[in-house]
Parts: sequence; C-alpha cells; structure tokens
Amino acid sequence: MNTLVDILVFILETLGGFYLLFVILRFLLQTARADFYNPFSQAVVKITNPVLMPLRKLIPGLGGIDLASLVLALLTQLLFGEIVAFIFMQKLFNPGQILIWGIFGTLMYTSYVYIGCLLIMVVSSFIAPYSTHPIVMLARQLTDPLVKPVQRIIPPVGGFDFSVMFVFMGVYIIQILIRSFAQSTGLLPALVIGF
Repeated sequence: MNTLVDILVFILETLGGFYLLFVILRFLLQTARADFYNPFSQAVVKITNPVLMPLRKLIPGLGGIDLASLVLALLTQLLFGEIVAFIFMQKLFNPGQILIWGIFGTLMYTSYVYIGCLLIMVVSSFIAPYSTHPIVMLARQLTDPLVKPVQRIIPPVGGFDFSVMFVFMGVYIIQILIRSFAQSTGLLPALVIGF
C-alpha cells in the first residue's frame, strides 16, 4: 500500500509542479513584459488560459501585476496540499496554514525558475552567445529585470559579465531567507510544492 501511495504522491508532485511552473511563468512573462509571440510563451498561455481567463473576470490585474496568476498559484498549492494531506492523514488540513505555506512554496519555486533561466543564459553564452532560440530569448527577457540593474553597477570586465554571478548569489540568499521564514511557520514540505 505504501508503494502505491508513494507513486500517487509522486504523480501529484510532478503534475502539480509542472502546472505551478507554467502559472509562475505566466506571471513572470507579464511582469517582465516578455514576448508573448515566442513559441514557448504561447505554450505557457495555452496551458494556463483555461483556468486563468475565468479567474481574471473575478480578479482583475492591479498596476500591471497579474493578480489572477498569483491567486491561481496559491490555489494550486492549496489543492495539492489538501489532496496530499488527505492521502496521508485521511483528512483535510487547515487551508489557511496551507495557503501561508503555499506563499513560501511559490516564492521558492519562483527562485528555481530564475535559477533555471540564469543557467540557460550562462550555458548559451558559452555555446551559442548570439542564439535566437525561443527558450534562450525568453530566459534573457525573464532575467533582464534582475540582471540589468546589476550590470549598471558591475559592468562587464574584459569580456566577462560577472553580474549573473551576483544575481545567482542574491537568489540563493533569498532562498535561505524563505527557508528560514517557512521553517518558523512549521512548514510540512510534503504538503507544499517547492520544498
């Protein structure tokens, strides 16, 4: 029985994680004003639109911030947490607590998205520095709001751009802070995507 439960939880984590990834990307695409005609952006839009469009009718954006995407990310965390809690404990967990943990999980997952985009940029800069591949272009657009301010302070030296290294350090420091705050709330990692 434990094996079946483990398999079921693994499937839920994988599907929930992928869906949360697309919801976070949708939020970041709009925040960074990335190219929505990029094929990868189009895939993100197609995957998130069925739930996001009805939600946007109830929750409009605010000052360029896509609040509906944020709410959808938290609802994804809540649904995942309650299903996993029911599988393990045969009862539902406190939804308020899962939502609080979901905020930390979503922030942590967002930091992983940024790390992934930064890694894509670093690898592509060595392999194909002028690549116009859709994923490379999108990674650049998503990370520009983080990298550009650092580049103004630390310009490239001798053809080497150290700004990405400092952004990596900043993201890791933020992850340490998120983990610390999350642990202080008694977070149960099994109930949260991102931990």
